[in-house]
Amino acid sequence: MEDSVRKPVAASEIEELLKAEADATQRDHLMRFFKTGKGEYGEGDRFLGLRVPQTRAVVKEARLLVGMEDIGKLLYSPWHEVRLCGLLLLVEEMRGALPKRKDSEEALMLKAGRRKEIAEFYLLHARQANNWDLVDLSCQYILGPYIRLSEEAGYGILRRLAVSDNLWEQRISIVTTLDFIRNGIFSPTLEICGMLIGHPHDLIHKAIGWTLREIGKKDSGTLTRYLETNHSRLARTSLRYAIERLPGPERLYWLNR
Repeated sequence: MEDSVRKPVAASEIEELLKAEADATQRDHLMRFFKTGKGEYGEGDRFLGLRVPQTRAVVKEARLLVGMEDIGKLLYSPWHEVRLCGLLLLVEEMRGALPKRKDSEEALMLKAGRRKEIAEFYLLHARQANNWDLVDLSCQYILGPYIRLSEEAGYGILRRLAVSDNLWEQRISIVTTLDFIRNGIFSPTLEICGMLIGHPHDLIHKAIGWTLREIGKKDSGTLTRYLETNHSRLARTSLRYAIERLPGPERLYWLNR
């Protein structure tokens, strides 16, 4: 991709680069790890056998050089790593559209419009993020900044995703809130946790516990108050994740409750 600094990069070029690094041994491991067997949540997914740093290396070279149409082609690839590459390229597009102190008013307006375009594109194709790693490595860096910085988006986007009939859109709804937590905003997480608290799937239980744990790292009081009210409704997995960073005696207290 020597000429990538001077010309756009096509989806086909990226897919060729990724396929060139295919590893059959690693492929078999990933297919087991991401539960691609019959009846499992990743049933039928196909892997080249790349590690995430290998995919990120391609993204680093191609960032901001791949058009949205080509990113869309990547998102609909049968190969897991190619879809991941497309999602990570979208993350880079969003990073490029974040406001900077030196930006003029005109630049800020253009970037706001660009963030909306990227977020809407992501939402349109969200179901292509069809495993937990694809969700976790994309939504909090795409939807999170868009909603947090937008004057019009609002948290209704996350509420709609939370009541979706699609597991991956539901996970997007809660994992996206990690962006808010990093910025000291906890209420969206607590609301979406409440909407998903009775969900039957372990991947949602883990996401709920993960986000609650991150709140606790920022503000242990907020976590404690949430647990006081909701600990009996939380799945055991959610509770264990949520209290993971608490001192030993506190963890035992909540587990015994």
